[in-house]
Amino acid sequence: MSVIRSIIFYIGYFVAMLVCGVLFLPPAPLLPLRSRYRLLNLYNHFIIAWFRLACGVRYEIRGRERLPEGPCVLLANHQCEWETVYLQLLKPPVCTVLKRELLNIPIFGWGLRLLHPIALDRSKPARAMKQVLTQGKTRLEEGLSVLIFPEGTRVEPGKRRRYNKSGAVIACRAGKPVVPVAHNAGERWPGRHWVKHPGRLTLVVGDPIETVGRTPEEVLAETEAWIEARLAEISEVPRPRDEMAKERQETAAS
Repeated sequence: MSVIRSIIFYIGYFVAMLVCGVLFLPPAPLLPLRSRYRLLNLYNHFIIAWFRLACGVRYEIRGRERLPEGPCVLLANHQCEWETVYLQLLKPPVCTVLKRELLNIPIFGWGLRLLHPIALDRSKPARAMKQVLTQGKTRLEEGLSVLIFPEGTRVEPGKRRRYNKSGAVIACRAGKPVVPVAHNAGERWPGRHWVKHPGRLTLVVGDPIETVGRTPEEVLAETEAWIEARLAEISEVPRPRDEMAKERQETAAS
């Protein structure tokens, strides 16, 4: 049944991409940025609803009321494509930090280009870091929120990867809050397999973490601790031991 549901989902997924590409992409460049977000995000709204309907997924979204009024830096764990779609709807307009290769995907990538993302060349990490820090601060000053996945790539449920502090640095430099987000989307929408799984998909938004007068290291440590604690609560796949936190404590003690 999961296979059949997944096939039905992908039929709707690609038809929606084609239809939205034909109807929305031509007029989008003519619109102001915020109106452009509203138009192109209609595709995101459809995919989120279609995934729930076609694949038998139940959403539990907690904490949306905690989002601040102004721009912020959203830091979320990264498991699959679902969160890249949904988080565009959480606090629009939002600028996403992503790999440059995504912009080359027909229709999908063309739409991404119109949303002013921060597209990175991962083969040049030093240049990519400078680009994130410079453009991220600029986007916040322009009134856009910034979405960053501090793990840097998709991480399967039940695994961990060291968090990058670039998002915390941007927030501290701009004096904007960090909003942590945790979810278990990879258990319903596997990042490396096309078959989707029914069940509960939980996403939790945390209280804004203030950055004024704090170091990026402090902000990142608080963000990571919050995300990992929430993942331990909502994940069906057991979380690994926090060996990285233990390593940091030992380094600090020495």
